[in-house]
Amino acid sequence: MRIEIPGNKKWVYELNFPVRWGEMDAMGHVNNTMYFRYMETARIEWMTAAGIKPSPEGQGPVVANAFCNFYQQLVFPDQVLLKMYVSDPGRTTFETWATMERLSEPGVICAAGGGTVIWVDFPQQKAVSLPSWISELVTAESVNTL
Repeated sequence: MRIEIPGNKKWVYELNFPVRWGEMDAMGHVNNTMYFRYMETARIEWMTAAGIKPSPEGQGPVVANAFCNFYQQLVFPDQVLLKMYVSDPGRTTFETWATMERLSEPGVICAAGGGTVIWVDFPQQKAVSLPSWISELVTAESVNTL
């Protein structure tokens, strides 16, 4: 099943990074698991910059699901631009999205993915309402980059 990234989303972060030799698999391309790590790295860097800091004694974000659509292989020594977006704040969740392209081929999407983030009270181990400042932070605006 292919999940499409919506047109109505808010750009929040971008990250440039090199593909490292050790990220490739026996087939000579970046292993599929690495794409999820790339998205995780961008999501955590954005959250940190935005002041979203989870506390084991309090509340914070947890990824409830994740997906990635693979369009073109990334290989060493590609340089990658990952663009991250957010949208659809709900009562306890919001969506994160990411696109990945080679810096040498601007606009050509090699992979696109995302995940649902749920806001959790860690001691209670249950979902709770998103703080209003996070709902405002992730409220989407229309961007047409795909």
